[in-house]
Amino acid sequence: MKKIFAFTLMMFCLHTTQAQLFSGERVLNQQNFDQQRWSWGYFLGLNSYDFNFDYKEYDPSPVTGQDFAVETRTGFNVGLVGNLRLNNNFDLRLEPGVNFNTRGYQALRADADTYREISSTYVHIPLLVKFNANRLNNFRPFVVGGVSTSINLSSNENNPDDNSAGQFRMTTNSYYYEIGFGIDLYLYYFKLSPSIRGVFAINDELIRDADPNSLYTGNVDKMSSRAVFINFVFQ
Repeated sequence: MKKIFAFTLMMFCLHTTQAQLFSGERVLNQQNFDQQRWSWGYFLGLNSYDFNFDYKEYDPSPVTGQDFAVETRTGFNVGLVGNLRLNNNFDLRLEPGVNFNTRGYQALRADADTYREISSTYVHIPLLVKFNANRLNNFRPFVVGGVSTSINLSSNENNPDDNSAGQFRMTTNSYYYEIGFGIDLYLYYFKLSPSIRGVFAINDELIRDADPNSLYTGNVDKMSSRAVFINFVFQ
């Protein structure tokens, strides 16, 4: 009798759990959040910036120094979120923020010390379209994509000194396209949205040295940033 009772109780608990997870019986947090025309929040996150190089001529030999290596490091993002609901599945989102990052850059030439450390502070402004899947209990996956611009406050673009004086120079303004995915988590007090996003610069960001044969810039046809953002949005 005890075994039958225990089995019946276990089956009841299993049925209840299944009903809560895969049906509408689960208690929904923030039920009306997505019905708001406008919503606001902020984000905190991490970034990793890299460079992509296109060469005029490519020779990976350490004798020529025509190849470059980039040392990536983890940086920090912080900013605000403004979200406009377009319909049940699409949102238009503005995420102005500030990104801090440091990269290492080196021409791979055996007979020279060519390492440069590049610290960047970006005012980053993306305009994104967010496609939301249908909500499943307190979860809602999404994909996001769009365009962005940034102002590099540490670019040295107008600095008359170049790499011959130890100054690496980049353009102040850059333009990107972005694509990523994430999930909305509807918690009791707020909505948390972790996401991962790839960011790819469109324009050439390198300011050339005065010497056309410069080891740092002479063989570079185009240099553009690319990055990975992991952001946590709180709304």
